[in-house]
Amino acid sequence: MTSPDDTPDRPVTAVVALGTNLGDRFGTLRSAVGGLDAFEGVRVRAASGVFETDPVGPEQPDYLNAVLLLHTRLSALELLAACQQVENDHGRVRTVRWGARTLDVDVVDYDGLVVTTPVLGLPHPRAAERAFVLVPWLDVDPDAVLPTPAGPRRAADLLAGLSAADVAGVRPRPDLALEVPV
Repeated sequence: MTSPDDTPDRPVTAVVALGTNLGDRFGTLRSAVGGLDAFEGVRVRAASGVFETDPVGPEQPDYLNAVLLLHTRLSALELLAACQQVENDHGRVRTVRWGARTLDVDVVDYDGLVVTTPVLGLPHPRAAERAFVLVPWLDVDPDAVLPTPAGPRRAADLLAGLSAADVAGVRPRPDLALEVPV
């Protein structure tokens, strides 16, 4: 595939990051997993552990974050629309950049596609610098590789290049576990 409009002829793997810091955070994460899996052409195949993370941006509550591995027959743009629908279903309002939110669902990687459009950048443009994405992604896929315009980069190497403070701001929550729908 070379375009985010291309519908795959077989299921492809996508990586999706979830984050929430308002309301019933864990309930929202659980509901988001089910909401994504309910879309025709999307199956959640694996979920990372849940991590509590320091917020980025204005002062706000801590986040719960997780990463999902999906198999999908949707195009990248259709998957983005599904993610945005799940956000909307959970009351997502976009008023303050990097502000508090009921739910954030980001497409981090879509079958290695590297593309930038007015509505979608793949891989996610800031994934390589976000410990709250890389740590859960490595939890669910220790061999994770982020495609970049300069070539593939191991997520573990990207994480190693981040500051100790950024990495320390991502704390495992072993008391919380997401279930993958069957």
